[in-house]
Amino acid sequence: MTATAVQADTIESVNNETEGDTSLPAVQFHAGKCLNIWEYLGVHGGLTENGIRRYTFRVWAPHAAAISVVGDLSEWDTGLPMTLSEDNGIWELTLDSEKDLEGSFYKYAVTGQDGVTWLKADPCARYGESMQNTASILYTEKPFQWHDGDWLRMRRNTVCPKARGFKPRYNHFYSAPMHIYEMHPGSWKTLDGAPNSDGAHYLNYRTIADSLAPYLSDMGYTHVELLPVMEHPYDGSLGYQICGYFAPTSRYGTPEDFRYFVDKMHTAGIGVILDWVPAFFPKDRHGLYEFDGQPLYEYKDPDRREYTAGDSRFFDLRCPEVRSFLLSNAMYWIEQYHADGLRVNAVETMLYPGGGTEADSEAAAFLRQLNDTVHDACPDVLMIADGVTDTAGITKPTAGGGLGFSFCWNSRWTENMFSYMGCDPFERKYIHHLLTGSPEEAFRENRILTVSHMDVLLGRKSLVDKMFGEYDDKFAGMRTFMLCMMTMPGKKLTFMGCEFAQFREWDYTGQLEWFMIDYPRHIEMQRFFRALNHVYLENAAFWDIDDTEDGFAWIDRDEADLNILSYRRRDKKGQEVIVILNFSPVVREGYTLFVPKMGRYEEILTTDRYEFGGRNRLNEDTVRTVAVTDENGSRKNQITLTLPALGGVVLKKQLN
Repeated sequence: MTATAVQADTIESVNNETEGDTSLPAVQFHAGKCLNIWEYLGVHGGLTENGIRRYTFRVWAPHAAAISVVGDLSEWDTGLPMTLSEDNGIWELTLDSEKDLEGSFYKYAVTGQDGVTWLKADPCARYGESMQNTASILYTEKPFQWHDGDWLRMRRNTVCPKARGFKPRYNHFYSAPMHIYEMHPGSWKTLDGAPNSDGAHYLNYRTIADSLAPYLSDMGYTHVELLPVMEHPYDGSLGYQICGYFAPTSRYGTPEDFRYFVDKMHTAGIGVILDWVPAFFPKDRHGLYEFDGQPLYEYKDPDRREYTAGDSRFFDLRCPEVRSFLLSNAMYWIEQYHADGLRVNAVETMLYPGGGTEADSEAAAFLRQLNDTVHDACPDVLMIADGVTDTAGITKPTAGGGLGFSFCWNSRWTENMFSYMGCDPFERKYIHHLLTGSPEEAFRENRILTVSHMDVLLGRKSLVDKMFGEYDDKFAGMRTFMLCMMTMPGKKLTFMGCEFAQFREWDYTGQLEWFMIDYPRHIEMQRFFRALNHVYLENAAFWDIDDTEDGFAWIDRDEADLNILSYRRRDKKGQEVIVILNFSPVVREGYTLFVPKMGRYEEILTTDRYEFGGRNRLNEDTVRTVAVTDENGSRKNQITLTLPALGGVVLKKQLN
């Protein structure tokens, strides 16, 4: 290999030649407004007129005393020295080579002002080693043939209807069903079902996609949400300790393989949401931690920078370059990988880093900038905040003083439901109020009801095991729990394995216990999930009006002694369904309730069918209303039906 180091023009000389051109990435980077920094920093290569391959390396490290590029393309111990532009803190090296360096391993040897040198991965590398190996890999984008044009058009028309004057920054709207399948790609399935302790049994993105897409489509899910796929060295972090923000983890394949995954999901009608972590990063020496020998991406103030819960550092959101890095990273996954949404992790930690009651103004300002940036550039991409329970305005438009998220997780609903379902049914009447506040929560913010990976980790019990009672009672209780979840206002998210009631808590080191569906109660639960999802999809009353009381009304919320709830769901056309839930282990024969409209009601779903693991107590005949007069002399429409023990039914008003 013949290689020469060539110093490129400094940013100062470029600026002098293009005075007033604020589109330059470096200028925008230092202003905190750059949305495509990966096109400037990192490594970029191409052929010259003479057929020589030219590679340009750039990295931001203003406090470094010296930096060299080391790796396969040079000597690991000495490397090729980079040149600093003192005006902007960006180090640069242009390398001419007769050979194609694609796939070469490299790092930056960064020497701090204290004379200590650390080997650092490239913060803007788009491919890298994984797990115990931490080098960046020289990678140039390759043409990829996307096939998701129909999906992207549908997405835009759904999220951004062609209503006059619609702007996501001012209007949030999603009149569509959403049941998200949250998953960890490394433990959904593994090669030969073997544990992944050595990292040798991961499936490729393509193999996962080819199995997952038809499975989710058949089961009736609308989206898949992946735990962070950005490169991270430690499996046990579940992806939340990111060191390679611009690189899909090579555990499961190449960047092209991950594009295939997203494309396959889209062509199957499944949206892809990515977990994204802009709050903190780990203290791995090869990562962003004290990148140029002192705090750079993290806060300088020791009282602000430490995130002790995760042995991590908080991003310095006051720093314009850090804001550019994060904004660009969000746009990178949306533009380059066609992500349909980002679930922003640790929003509450960002807003309340010290656990106080007053939101951090810098974090709030960044989150507003983030959401406005994404929605201005890609108005049909969903921005989702994780559980922020007590902060108002999370999903309100920024123009009205909110943070501008599309949705936020409803953690309080999850906590309340787990408390209720884990309680002895004979004691539930004393905590009946835990069930009746959730719709109002949905109307204050755009909520997603969740059973996430955090709810079924080791030590927290699986979903089915959280239910009170003996074996069969747990399954009956879980079916009723899920019916409640899928019919209450708000979008939905459940973690992988819940659909067949995996009894063991989730463990990232091995695949889901797919063998469980060979047992009756587990295959029956999977059948129930499929049927419930499709009833949800096919009835607009469950999702058409999720954000106001127009789509929901209580029939009877006060039957605490019987452990019963009943309510109506409506769509924009006035069609409605009625849901009655019996959280008691007692069958209610001849149960009566008043309904708003006279006519015939059909039972379109019950948790108690044999094929779902129930006792087949059905309301097979059409349920007809009977006109009665109540104790106040008012004329009412009354129906009478059978409610299964620990079960629920859905009735649909017939048009004639």
